[in-house]
Amino acid sequence: MPQIYFLCTGNSCRSQMAEGFAHQFLGPDWRIASAGLRVDGLNPRAVAVMAEVGIDISRQRSKLIDQDFLRTSDVVVTLCGDARDRCPVVPPTVSKIHWPLIDPAQATGTPAEQLAVFRQVRDEIGRRVKALAAQ
Repeated sequence: MPQIYFLCTGNSCRSQMAEGFAHQFLGPDWRIASAGLRVDGLNPRAVAVMAEVGIDISRQRSKLIDQDFLRTSDVVVTLCGDARDRCPVVPPTVSKIHWPLIDPAQATGTPAEQLAVFRQVRDEIGRRVKALAAQ
């Protein structure tokens, strides 16, 4: 069974949304997980914007990178420069992909403006996961 791992700094937003989209677009034929360099907890705005597109990530949890899952993955996707630069070394058989996405948790402004950034990042992640699934 193919395996994909989405990595970000705190495993709170981008990698969680990517995991949610992957479950939808890749389905049960894949082992899918996300993790971070640290555990920041699941961001409630990420949960809210994913619910807007019919994907429930509320039961996912923020977790640290599992070295065994990392080494046995077919694809590792980093969603921020920090994860890309600090990701542990993986075997050459692992396909590494980097998606340089802004961190929606750093958005400023009104709550509505912050949610708009979350939606923008969510939509970009959705497009990228869907394209990956089509390959």
